Amino acid sequence: MVKNRENEVPSINLLGSGTIVKGEIKLIGDFRIDGTFIGTINCKGKVVVGPTGVIDGEIICQNADFSGEIKATVKVSELLTLKESAKFSGDITTNKLAIEPGAKFSGTCIMDGAETKTTPSPVKHDDLRSKEAAS
Repeated sequence: MVKNRENEVPSINLLGSGTIVKGEIKLIGDFRIDGTFIGTINCKGKVVVGPTGVIDGEIICQNADFSGEIKATVKVSELLTLKESAKFSGDITTNKLAIEPGAKFSGTCIMDGAETKTTPSPVKHDDLRSKEAAS
């Protein structure tokens, strides 16, 4: 049985070039991928996919920098950056998105930051008439 080690100091983890891993990874530190990962990554830190990195699956993290090839559903709570060499295909949910010139992006993006949530909805002209008629 593996103990829950939530109180440990976050570390930097590396999946090296030429390495292929399939499965589910949960970590509290940062994660750099230069190899191939197929599965789910749940990271409380930053996920970096290097130029030789390949991801196929799902990524949930705080921040991310993508330079490699990613085919995934991605949820980033703060900032996702698609670097110049990135090839991304999938669905993104993030607070902030930065796409460098040359990056390839195919899919959908939902930006659900605090600014979006606090923006009042526009008032329709018909709603104003209804209020005037009621008074």
